[in-house]
Amino acid sequence: MSASKSEPTLTATAGAGAELLAALLDGMDAALCAFGADGTITHWNREAERVLGWSAQEAVGRRGFTGWAVRSGDAADVEARLTAAMDAPGRTVNEFALLRKDGGRVLVRTQSAPVLGATGERAGLYCAFNEVHTQIGLERSIALSEALFDDTSWGLVLVDVDLRPTVVNVYAAEALGTGRPVQLGRPLGELVVQGVEELEAALQHVLAEGEPRGVGEMWVTLAGGPEPGRRRCWRSGFLRLASPLAEEPVPLGVGWVFQDVTAAKLAEQEADRLRFRASQLHRAARAAGECEDPLEATTAYLDFALAGFADHVLVDVVEPGDRGRLVRAAATPASGAPGPCLPVAGGGIPVRYPSGHPALQAAERIGSVRASAPAAAVSAPATVTGTGTGTAGAASASWCKERQWPAGMSHALCTVLRSRGRTLGVVTFLRGSTRPVFERADAVYAESMSAMAALALDLAGRTPS
Repeated sequence: MSASKSEPTLTATAGAGAELLAALLDGMDAALCAFGADGTITHWNREAERVLGWSAQEAVGRRGFTGWAVRSGDAADVEARLTAAMDAPGRTVNEFALLRKDGGRVLVRTQSAPVLGATGERAGLYCAFNEVHTQIGLERSIALSEALFDDTSWGLVLVDVDLRPTVVNVYAAEALGTGRPVQLGRPLGELVVQGVEELEAALQHVLAEGEPRGVGEMWVTLAGGPEPGRRRCWRSGFLRLASPLAEEPVPLGVGWVFQDVTAAKLAEQEADRLRFRASQLHRAARAAGECEDPLEATTAYLDFALAGFADHVLVDVVEPGDRGRLVRAAATPASGAPGPCLPVAGGGIPVRYPSGHPALQAAERIGSVRASAPAAAVSAPATVTGTGTGTAGAASASWCKERQWPAGMSHALCTVLRSRGRTLGVVTFLRGSTRPVFERADAVYAESMSAMAALALDLAGRTPS
C-alpha cells in the first residue's frame, strides 16, 4: 500500500528523511512492523527479519500476517487482536504465535498502538514485538533489580567508577546512616571513618580485574548509622557492572552487596577467646603443679595469664605487720625485651602508692579495678575508668609515672589476691596504647588466674601475719 499524505513520520518520505527513518528503525533492539489503514505492511525492520526470517522485501506490501506469518488456525484471532489495537485509545499488549520463514513457530509479545493522521483519523498501526523468552528475561532482570533495592536482608550499593555511591537500598541506607536516597557523589570517606582504604582497594580491584572469588569480611567504623564510632563487620561481595550496549565491556561501576555479621563475628571471637583462656588455665595448673617452690608456682600462673592478655604484670603483697602497705614481690622486666614474671631480688621493695591508687582500691574493695590513661579513655569511650588523676589530654608517660608503672602503658587491671579469707596482695596487669582497654570479661579471667596464684602464694609463706 502506498503511503498517504495524512500518515505521520512512520510513513516513508523522500530523501534524507526516509534514510533517517530507515536507520532509526533498523537500529532498534525491538522488532517493529507498521500497518497502513487497510492492514498492509508498510515497514519491517532488521530485528523483525532476525526474529521471523522474513526480509523487508518479502514482508512490506503484504496484507496482515495471514497466509505467511501465522498458521491458518491462528489467523482470525491474530487479525482480530490487531484490528482491536488499531481502534483502542492507547497501547495494547498481546501474545500470539507467529510463523518463521523456516516453518518454526515463535511466541512473541507485542505492543501495538494506532498511528494517527494529521487530522486525527486512524492512519495505521505500529507493532513492536520480541520473543517472549527474551522479553521475560528482560522483565526478570528489571524485577530482580527492583527487588534487590527493596527492603531486603542485605545491603546493596551501586558505586560509580569514581568510587562514589549512587544508589543504595533500604538496608544499606540504614547501615551507612545516610538516609535514602544517599547524596549523589558523596565520597565513601565521608561515610566510613576506618576501613575505607580496604573498601576502596576492593572496589578498584573489581573495576580493573573483575569480581574476586567468594566473599570477604572487612571491619569498618562508620561516621553515622545507629551506633556511630562502633566497629562493624560486613561480609561483602562485589560485582563489576558493564554496559550491555557497548561493543567492548565498559565498566559502569560496581555492585557491592553486604551483610552485617558483627554479632556473629564477635560471638565467634569470644568463643575462641574463652577456649584459649580455658586452655591457659589448664596448662598453668599443670605447670604450677610441677614447681617445687610455691613462689615459682605463683609466677608460673601469671606467665600463662600474660600470653595474649597483657604486656606487663606486677605482684604486690601485703607487708607482714602492716596491712595497709604493699611490697613488690614479683614483676616482669620494666624495660628492654619482654620477659617472664620473676621474684624481686632481695625479698621485695615497699611501694609508695599514692592515695586512690587502683591497686589500693582493689585491696580495699576486695575486687577488681580497671583504669585507663585519660587520652586512651577518650579514644575508647567504652572503658570503665578508675580514679586516676590528670586531665583528658595528659600524656601517658606522666600517667604511668604517677602510678609507678612501666612507661608506655595505657590500660591497667588490678585484682586482689585472696586465700583463706585473707587479702594477700594485688596483681596488676598492664597493656600498652596499641591494645584495647580491659573489659569485664578480662577481669573475670584475671580473677580466675589470680585465685590460683593466691593459693600458691599462701603456700610460699608470703602472707600477712
